[in-house]
Amino acid sequence: DAGYRRFLGADPESGYALADICDECITFAASLVTSSGLENLGRALAHSLGRPVGEKAQYPQIRSVLRYESHHYYPQMLDWVVDEIATLVREEGVSPGEIVVLAPFMSDALRFSLMNRLEHRGIPSRSHRPSRALRDEPATNCLLTLAALAHPTWGVCPSRADVAYALMQAIAGLDLVRAQLLAEIVYRSKDGKPVLSSFDQINPMMQERLTFALGGRYQRLYEWLQEYQSGEEEELDHFLARLFGEVLSQEGYGFHTDYDAARVAYELIESVRKFRWVTEASIAAGGKLGQEYLSMVQDGVIAAQYILGWQLRPEDAVLLAPAYTFLMYNRPVDIQFWLDVGGAGWWERLYQPLTHPHVLSRHWPQGKVWGDADEVEARNEALARLIIGLLRRCRRRVYLALSELSEQGYEQKGALLMAVQRVLRRMDGAAT
Repeated sequence: DAGYRRFLGADPESGYALADICDECITFAASLVTSSGLENLGRALAHSLGRPVGEKAQYPQIRSVLRYESHHYYPQMLDWVVDEIATLVREEGVSPGEIVVLAPFMSDALRFSLMNRLEHRGIPSRSHRPSRALRDEPATNCLLTLAALAHPTWGVCPSRADVAYALMQAIAGLDLVRAQLLAEIVYRSKDGKPVLSSFDQINPMMQERLTFALGGRYQRLYEWLQEYQSGEEEELDHFLARLFGEVLSQEGYGFHTDYDAARVAYELIESVRKFRWVTEASIAAGGKLGQEYLSMVQDGVIAAQYILGWQLRPEDAVLLAPAYTFLMYNRPVDIQFWLDVGGAGWWERLYQPLTHPHVLSRHWPQGKVWGDADEVEARNEALARLIIGLLRRCRRRVYLALSELSEQGYEQKGALLMAVQRVLRRMDGAAT
């Protein structure tokens, strides 16, 4: 029951046909992870979508493994999720590492909202979004902006807003207002080259507004960049490693306790190193690899995936991830939270720009036109596989978080919500 995504004309039917020519075929039917209640929930939801799996569901067993609550507004739903996580951790003794929060898509706003709420409760969290571009990470923009400032000969002049955001990320405790004020004062573009000035040259009254504590941290960063510019230019990955190790990871700077930012820094350095290995022989003499890399990241050309991101498993942090990413992670947990159950994202299939997942399959009848009925059937099958896959990676309980209005304020009536409502009605009927 896998095959959660089908794209580029994938042909799983031909793969299954291999079993017909094998001398022996072994089927693994018993789960070593999920409980009977969760298995029944999966069968009930799949049946509700018109995709029966296994035996008929036993609805009374579902109540012990299912929690749900409907809210009118989206933020109310997020508050409920965090409240339930806090209860699980503090009252039921569930390890945060055994909790995962899933959504069809994990936007920056959703990720920030959840992490901020969990942080206020003192609950550690992490996220894994492999489709996220390298340039979308604030830590990446901070490091590359500082790299441009440290190499004025590249002729790359970041905007004043980019410099402000980089300083805010680099210096612990520097808020956006002071970061913008500091960037307005110390950053200039002269003869097509970026130039920073010292904190000591700032008007004393303005120094007091910025505070001397934050000014001292900026001054140390400024002096480090000046010292680097006075020496021989290094390869970009060497420069970033030094910048991270000697300044940004130290106490008083933004990467000191931000493990997510440290992970991004590691991935960026790895990406630069591999770019250098691959391209240093092909770039013309006199070309600067670091400048070329920076340009390609800004253009969105470089967006690598990293094996380490799939391998690292912090022992005690709530995981925030897209549903399909969690499936590919292939790691069971005790508790799952499904966000935005009424959203259409759970039901939508992956659209490819050039190919259709079914029409280009070898098993699609030649000349047959893909219609609405085919689209609905394919989406229901994919959703049923997704549900079964998630529940088979859950040991104890699943929480369904519902909101009548979406993040954008629209009413929600997605296919997963309809399936859940049919299951709940059958549960009530079985109870009576």
